[in-house]
Amino acid sequence: MKRIVPRQFFFRMNRAGCFLLVFLISWGNHSQAYSETIEDSTASVSFHPRETELKDSVSRSKKEKENTAREEAEKKPKKSENIRFGKSTTKESAQSISEFQEIRGVVVDDSDGEPIPGVTVLIKGTSRGIATGIDGEFSIDAEPGEVLIFSFIGYKTQEIPVQAGRTVYNISLVNSDTSLEEVVIIGYGEQRKETLIGAVSQTNSAVLQRTGGVSNLGAALTGNLPGLITTQSSGMPGDETPQIFIRGQNSWNGNSPLILVDGVERPEFFNQMDIGSVESISVLKDASATAVFGSRGANGVIIVTTKRGKEGRAEIVARVNATVKAPSKLPGKMDAYDAIGIRNRAIERELTSSPQAWSQIIPQGIREKYRYPANLEEAERYPNIDWQNYLFKDHAMAYNANVAISGGTKLTKYFAAFDFQHEGDLFNQIDNDRGYQPGYNFNRLNFRNNLDFQLTPTTQLKVNLGGIYGVRKTPWQGGDDANFWRAAYRNPPDAFVPRYSNGLWGYYPLDDYGAINSARVLAIGGVENITTTSLSTNLVLEQDLKMIAKGLTFRGTMAVDNTFIEVGRGVNDLFNDTEQMWIDPVTGRINYKNNFDNSNFDFFQPIAWTTQGGNIASDQFNGPQRRLFSQLQLNYTKTFGSDHNVNLMGLFSRQEDAIGSVIPSYREDWVFRTTYNYKNKYLAEYNGAYNGSEKFGIDYRFAFFSSGGIGWVISEEGFLKNNSTIDFLKVTASYGQVGDDNIGSRFLYMNQWAFNGNSRMATIGWRDDLSPYTWYREQVIGNPNVRWETVYKYNFKTEFSLFNGLIDGSFDLFRDDRVDILMAGDRSIPSYYGANAPAANLGRVTTTGYEIELGFNRILSNGIRIWADVAVTRALDIVINRDDPEFLVDYQKQAGFQLGQHRSHIDHGFYNTWDEVYGSTPHNTNNAGKLPGGYHILDFNGDGIIDAFDAAPFGFSNVPQNTYNANIGMEWKGLSFFVQLYAVNNVTRNVPFTNLDGQRNLVYDEGTYWSADNPNAETPLPVWLTPVSYYYGARYLYDGSYLRIKNAELAYTLNPLRASKLGLNGLRVFLNGNNLFVWSLMPDDRESNFGVGEAWEGAYPMVRRVNLGLTMTF
Repeated sequence: MKRIVPRQFFFRMNRAGCFLLVFLISWGNHSQAYSETIEDSTASVSFHPRETELKDSVSRSKKEKENTAREEAEKKPKKSENIRFGKSTTKESAQSISEFQEIRGVVVDDSDGEPIPGVTVLIKGTSRGIATGIDGEFSIDAEPGEVLIFSFIGYKTQEIPVQAGRTVYNISLVNSDTSLEEVVIIGYGEQRKETLIGAVSQTNSAVLQRTGGVSNLGAALTGNLPGLITTQSSGMPGDETPQIFIRGQNSWNGNSPLILVDGVERPEFFNQMDIGSVESISVLKDASATAVFGSRGANGVIIVTTKRGKEGRAEIVARVNATVKAPSKLPGKMDAYDAIGIRNRAIERELTSSPQAWSQIIPQGIREKYRYPANLEEAERYPNIDWQNYLFKDHAMAYNANVAISGGTKLTKYFAAFDFQHEGDLFNQIDNDRGYQPGYNFNRLNFRNNLDFQLTPTTQLKVNLGGIYGVRKTPWQGGDDANFWRAAYRNPPDAFVPRYSNGLWGYYPLDDYGAINSARVLAIGGVENITTTSLSTNLVLEQDLKMIAKGLTFRGTMAVDNTFIEVGRGVNDLFNDTEQMWIDPVTGRINYKNNFDNSNFDFFQPIAWTTQGGNIASDQFNGPQRRLFSQLQLNYTKTFGSDHNVNLMGLFSRQEDAIGSVIPSYREDWVFRTTYNYKNKYLAEYNGAYNGSEKFGIDYRFAFFSSGGIGWVISEEGFLKNNSTIDFLKVTASYGQVGDDNIGSRFLYMNQWAFNGNSRMATIGWRDDLSPYTWYREQVIGNPNVRWETVYKYNFKTEFSLFNGLIDGSFDLFRDDRVDILMAGDRSIPSYYGANAPAANLGRVTTTGYEIELGFNRILSNGIRIWADVAVTRALDIVINRDDPEFLVDYQKQAGFQLGQHRSHIDHGFYNTWDEVYGSTPHNTNNAGKLPGGYHILDFNGDGIIDAFDAAPFGFSNVPQNTYNANIGMEWKGLSFFVQLYAVNNVTRNVPFTNLDGQRNLVYDEGTYWSADNPNAETPLPVWLTPVSYYYGARYLYDGSYLRIKNAELAYTLNPLRASKLGLNGLRVFLNGNNLFVWSLMPDDRESNFGVGEAWEGAYPMVRRVNLGLTMTF
């Protein structure tokens, strides 16, 4: 289980909020509470101590929220402005006047001696109680013999008897590792962790906010939720959204999980949310947890819950931070001098097969001019450009400011937050002399307003409003073109100067595609401001139906979401070319690319760009998005005979989605859940969902998916009840089926016709004798039997806590068996079929694996607290069937291997001599091009020739099989430190950064290169002129394993008493970082190749962040 809370670190973070709470209570109530109780005891109203503790901590941890939710579910308390608990009588009050004596004292933290505000001090068996003040002090009247109960979130409850004649009691509360994290957010509700059967991981805002200035919520999840895997390929401002997998991949039709924000599917909102408004995030992984989502839960579920207000006076929390971003890792490239050296060596080796290459060797004297030019003229004739340094800055800045206010009364509670995020650009500012500044950046404004209205004692209305206004600055037409950064990855250093001293841009006439001037492309790329405006609205009505049956409640939800994307606003500089030049290093002659005025004199480039006002995108991907969601839910909770606890839930929901002018899509769900436990010891659960999707024909449109689970809390048994070693031990098992309608295209169950094109009327002749009529044609052949993909999920889990919370952990063993995976477009159908084969449910993939979590927590005698947690996830997917051609050999089929399994010709070392070359297996093409220093390719199928049939499975897929996460931290008084390590392995990435490609002097720093004197080098010597086949084998299929210092933080929380002298209720200063260091064999820091362009073209650099900020509570 994730070691998030209880920890004193988070208690200190929240202590400022607690001080404000207690000050408000004390100032408004404490001075008169006791006297009011005596004077008017018949009018007292009960006050729930746990609720007091939770009322005013905007930064409260996930566990605090869970405890609140659990207690409110078990017992709905009344609220009061005084601090009496329950009801009293006049007789009791009169007696208390004569017999009570004043008890005073201070409550402190056992580990560091600091006072704890907000501790509930309750006299056992009565309704009398008080809360400690800002300095931890309390004063209460009690009789000798009565028992004082001291309780506070995250600490063990203590009971102290009142002794005659003793009036001062100073109490030290001990940190409790089992009192929190008891309520977990699940599908359509919440459950106590103690009795939870499903596989669920959970984290909170406090954990996510220490991720070193990361502004993308998905990216902040990396390593913080076991079973959740992320891969990222770009650091582009406003477009850092990672791919997310839950327990690996299981289908070739998409593996993205269902993402819910406040109970509604909102993946697009999730990607732009501000982290500060998040209360908790839960990841649901097995069938017991996801089956209630039916058609949408097959790939797992992410549930985001936003913060809400608490009763009490307004509390303001302000957080500001500044982040320094720098490119994390770019491929190492040789300069012109060294690259030419490798070129000369390659030519020398090839002279036996390509003697004409001798003339292309560059003499040493010329070679030295590239590194040591005598003057500007030589520097431009023999350029040596570091394109990475020319295009990218050393660092860029990002800024974030967040202000949140929360509070409320018994009738109305509110939480409001405003968040501003700015992401700067890593590209250098390149002057284009055109009057505008090109490049990238991102500005985003988020707001959140959650309101709770207590309409009647049994009726509550909740209103959630969330908004996003984001503006991405990019080059014109979106900036999603690898040409803007490709030179940093693929340009040789000696091709040309980006911009010559006369102001003209450089180009490379010998290969203007292989060596592109990215600086020029960016400089005249124009400016487009892409504006995304999103508004999400939730209306939730909760009604207690205890007048019908105690424990029966109703919840109705209506959600309306709208998203608009404006494009085309900015500077359009298309088709406004520039003059370009190149200096031939051999002759020194200047070559001009464009001859605008039929001469090369008096060239003048007019400024011809225009401004455009923008329009709303209308395509099927970025058009206006509209979502209408409605849900009706009934819950029934009942305890029979004090031992049998039953919870029933029934739900109906309907969702309508539309993008642009596309026909709306619909989903409908009928859901139920039943849970039972006996004495919180024996657990059982059964869930089901009857789901409908418009993607299937009438015979398959609706389907029923269900799951069940059982559990045993062994630590509740008598033989372990008082065990000093085992605090908690639970085992659970679940099995169920979950559907998936994410099959790509819609209406695959019916034939689809297109109205375009003309028919050819003649069969011979040179004219296109086409019919003058436009024809209808059958575009898609439908399959009425297209149906749901179904995943059968198995999960076994055990959870434990040992030695009074010193060690805790869990172990999950899981298996997902997905059947009826849809195949469309890649079926094994012969070409003479005459059309694209219809889609069919033919595939099957299994995923098996395990999750391990271990946590450690210890407070040393000197008050220093150290903690650590480790999580390991393994998910191995195997294709069972993918409609492979029947006569393919097994190793060339998809079946039996991972999804996305890489394949390559496999080498067996180098050819070191000509004898080895002559004795090797012949290649089917370019056999004469084999040279010593090249890879010896294996004849995998043993047929005596190297050809395409020798390509075999190599390495793994792009998605890591194994992920590892470790957090190590310490706290002492107000000081805290933690570091997070994150690693993956069993993953392969294809990054073909080839050397001397296209006879360009581009050589990457790949270690040592083969030579006759160094036959055991790391890399084969590249070729220059000689055509070869299968030369590199699997050279560029990299082991994608890496180890990162993913996050680290050093923070100090000012003592509340000192903070109050500054006019604050709390102050926390922090320095943290993200992606600080990486150890990897990969040439760059991308974790995957998805995104813009090909793998060899590179990407907008991944970034390293260092973040400084502070949090103030007022």
